[in-house]
Amino acid sequence: MELMNIHEYQAKDLFSQYGISVLRGAAAHEAGELEKAVAQMPDGRVVVKAQIHAGGRGKGTFTDGYKGGVKLCESHAEALEVAKRMLGNTLVTKQTGPAGKMVRTVYFNEPCAIAKEYYLAVTLDRGCGRPVVIASTEGGMEIEKVAAETPEKIVKVNIDPAFGVAPYEKRILAYALGLSEKAMFAQFSRLIDGLAKLYWEKDCSLVEINPLIVSQDGRLIALDAKIGFDDNALFRHPEITALRDLSEEDPKEIDASSFGLNYIVLDGNIACLVNGAGLAMATMDIIKHYGGSPANFLDVGGGATTEAVTNAFRIILSDKHVKGILVNIFGGIMSCKTIADGIVGAANNVHISVPLVVRLEGNAVAEGKKTLAESGLPIVSADGMADAAQKIVALVGKCA
Repeated sequence: MELMNIHEYQAKDLFSQYGISVLRGAAAHEAGELEKAVAQMPDGRVVVKAQIHAGGRGKGTFTDGYKGGVKLCESHAEALEVAKRMLGNTLVTKQTGPAGKMVRTVYFNEPCAIAKEYYLAVTLDRGCGRPVVIASTEGGMEIEKVAAETPEKIVKVNIDPAFGVAPYEKRILAYALGLSEKAMFAQFSRLIDGLAKLYWEKDCSLVEINPLIVSQDGRLIALDAKIGFDDNALFRHPEITALRDLSEEDPKEIDASSFGLNYIVLDGNIACLVNGAGLAMATMDIIKHYGGSPANFLDVGGGATTEAVTNAFRIILSDKHVKGILVNIFGGIMSCKTIADGIVGAANNVHISVPLVVRLEGNAVAEGKKTLAESGLPIVSADGMADAAQKIVALVGKCA
C-alpha cells in the first residue's frame, strides 16, 4: 500500500470538517500572502510553523543555520519576520535526511496554554486486519520511542468495521488517558467518533494527533495533525487528490507512478527491479544480508508492459547513486519474456553503464533467457536469489 501525505494545515481543515477541535490558523504560500494570513490571528502571540512532509520540525535546523521550524512569536511583526526566514528556506530534520526539504508554505496558529499533552491515532493493525486506535499519555514524543522505552504507557483498541468504536471502548481509552471526568469524556467521545469517521470515509492509512492537548480552560484540541491516505483509493476522492503536493515527492517516484510502477527511493547503491511487493522486500533483505545496500524499492507489478519495464530502467539509471542493478523476476502473471524485452529495449534507449545481474524464473523463462542471451548485452545471469545477490554485491564492490 502506497501512501499520500498532506500538510498539517490541510489535515486541520479536514479535522474541522469532522468536528475535531483545532486552533485558528492561516496558511501562506508566498511572501505576498504573509501579512494577510497573520492578520487573521488574534493580537499578541502567534505560532509560526514550517509546512513540510516530515516530523521533528520544531527541533530541525535550516540550511542557513536558523534553528527551529516551529516558533512562538510575541507579536504579529515578529511572526512576519520569522515566516520570511522560513519561506523558501530548506529545513533539515531527523526525518528529512541531510538534504532537507524546502519550505513552500508557512502556517500561522493562535497560541494555547497547555495543561496536558497526549498522543492519539487511528491506523491499520495488519495483524488482525482491522483499524486500531492507539493512545498514550506521552504526547509530544515520537510514539516509536514511547513503544520502545515505556510500552506500558500505550493503549490500543481495535475497531470493528461493522460497528465502529463502541462506548465501552471509548471508556477504556478515556480511563487510560485520565479523561474519564464527565465533561472531558463527552469531548473525547466526539473526538474519537470524528477520527474514526474521517479514517473510514476518506480511506486513510493514518490519522494522527501528536500532541492532543487539554488546554488550561478545559478544551480538548488537536494541536498538530498528520494524515496519510491509501493511494489505491484516491480514485474515489478527487477532493483529496487535489491536496497532493508534488514538490514534496521525489520526481523519480512521480515519474514511475505515471507508468503504474511502485517505486520508492532509498539511500543505497544497488537498484532492484522486481515483480511483486513481497519479492521486492525479500530482494532488498537478501542484498543487505550479503553486505549490499538497496537503492530503491521497485515493483513493476504482475501485468507490466515492455514500455513500463523500459521506463523502470530509465528511472533507475537517473539515480546517480546507483552502481549496479539486480533484476529478480518470478514469472506468474508476468512473462519473463516481457522483462527480457524490456531490458533489451532499455539498453537500446538508455545506456546501461553499471553491472546488471538478472535472475529469471517461471512463466516463459526459457524465452526470456534466450532473448537476453541473443541480445549481446553484458548481463550476468544468476540461479536463485542468493546467487543473484552475491553476484551484484561483488560486482558493485569491484567498481567502488
